[in-house]
Amino acid sequence: MAKTIDGAETPDAAGTGAGAAAGADAGTGGRRERKKAATRQAIADTALRLFLERGYEQVGVREIAEGADVSVSTLFNYFPQGKEALVFDEDARNEAALVRAVTDRPSGQTLPGALRAHLTGFVDSGHTRDPRFADFRRLVQETPALREYSRTMWLRHEHALARALADQSGRPADDLLCAAYARFTLETLAFAGSHPDPVAAVDQACLLLDQGWTAATAVDDPSS
Repeated sequence: MAKTIDGAETPDAAGTGAGAAAGADAGTGGRRERKKAATRQAIADTALRLFLERGYEQVGVREIAEGADVSVSTLFNYFPQGKEALVFDEDARNEAALVRAVTDRPSGQTLPGALRAHLTGFVDSGHTRDPRFADFRRLVQETPALREYSRTMWLRHEHALARALADQSGRPADDLLCAAYARFTLETLAFAGSHPDPVAAVDQACLLLDQGWTAATAVDDPSS
């Protein structure tokens, strides 16, 4: 679930003036963002509940809006991509987190090490432990529109990760090694998701990927 953190300037000694005004503005902004996040989550939760209960094709957007107590126009304000996006409400956050795992990794951590840590955290997160997760996967697999949306989303994440890997490793933007590594990294999630011990599955898959990346970059250094 999306979370926001308030930030505000420290007010002056009298608790008034520019510092207090800035703090009040930040507090108002924080409340507004929390309300927007809560509304967005309510819409997505309502959509998923109805889809799991009755099937994706049997539920209309108007019914979802009514269940979330918002107008249809408000629903599309939050999800302008359409009905499929309601199922993948964490899409943008997941892509950003995947890229940040590479670009914001701790000093001294390797690219494979950063991705291994990120994937391990993802498959061991509250989302994947949610009792509805298996039903969610089944919903996507059994619904053509969702399968296609998921495939397009997956490719976008793959390309974003490949660009980040190329940038962080000093390789060309269209580097095939980075593109292949990004694809196999994301395939690791699919592999782990079908395994009874997803953390162990990620560990073994990443062991193989790490060795391949290390060997390939050692013999194919673009700076040499």
